[in-house]
Amino acid sequence: MTPETPSPAPFAHWMLREIHQQPQTLAATFDRYVGPDGFREDVCAPIREWLKSASEDIVIAASGSSRHAGMVAELLIEDLSGIMVDVEYASEYCYRSEKALKNAAVLIVSQSGETADTLAALRKANLAGHQTLAITNVPTSTMAREANVSFPTEAGRERAIPATKSFTAQLLNLNLLSLLAAESNASITPTELQSHLAALATVSKQIESQLESWESSVSEVAAHFRSARNFLFLGRGIHYPIAREGSLKLKESAYLHAEGYPSGELKHGPNALVAEGTPLVMIATVDRSDAGSIERYEKVLHLVRDMREQGAEILAIANTGDNVVANLATQVLFVNETTESLLPIIEIVPLQFLSYFMAINNGIDVDHPRNLTKAVLSE
Repeated sequence: MTPETPSPAPFAHWMLREIHQQPQTLAATFDRYVGPDGFREDVCAPIREWLKSASEDIVIAASGSSRHAGMVAELLIEDLSGIMVDVEYASEYCYRSEKALKNAAVLIVSQSGETADTLAALRKANLAGHQTLAITNVPTSTMAREANVSFPTEAGRERAIPATKSFTAQLLNLNLLSLLAAESNASITPTELQSHLAALATVSKQIESQLESWESSVSEVAAHFRSARNFLFLGRGIHYPIAREGSLKLKESAYLHAEGYPSGELKHGPNALVAEGTPLVMIATVDRSDAGSIERYEKVLHLVRDMREQGAEILAIANTGDNVVANLATQVLFVNETTESLLPIIEIVPLQFLSYFMAINNGIDVDHPRNLTKAVLSE
């Protein structure tokens, strides 16, 4: 008898199911590495040991969504620990000169742990004598086995080709890594560390509490933008990689042209593309306890005003209750305010819903988009 084919029920597609699984997978990932008294030494000791080789410079090699997670990590690690970080496309890292990379520790990020160019980057790093750390979603994968240290997520098998729960789990691991790096460099106090861990512990419940309202509101937003064929995604600072990830999701899920830019770069050329039929997706969230976040928010707000005067259609991702943004944008999706370092994990979820519903509206098999595979096994 043929085994019953697994089903995403009660959801219509695996991608939708996996978007909804994120509260559970984030909680499981957090609990693997953090206990009631802080980091679990049995699983974190090897990561601490790797960080001894990373005190000066870290190179992150990754592709696709994993590279966007690495871009978030670059800012988190540099800001918290002072360690310099360089994010490379895995396919390009293989051609870098060791003269530029000789003192670097190397971090590999991959959902499958089998992606050909990322695996080649890991092997190059190992052969050159770098200390390597692999963040994957498959603890038995080739990368997890061949890296000096494995730092797996707990997202579980991801069946849809577009990365959703694996991406947010990577962001959580990278948040934890940035805190471990800061602790290693003595650039964070024990009280500050506990505060950061306490905030991270809430992220799964924050997402869970907003999933239902996001799904409903994004369905309506996607219907509004149904005829659009081009999108520009804009974010500043730590939100720029999320703009990149949101645009990638729309490309691979809905077959729509989308580009992600730093908000401040829009007027340096891309603004020529802003016209009827090309909506702007602008990340305008803020952590009001963070002076740098407030400064970035105010600059984004100024850009939102300018773009509305120019006649642009704007979909804004904004804090719940932010009536200033809501009154300026054409459409708005709200996320509850949290710390700046956690906002990327949360604000990507409504953008995942956006790519899902835009794909469904176009009649696309969102779990199996054309020309794509879950793991790129050859260049």
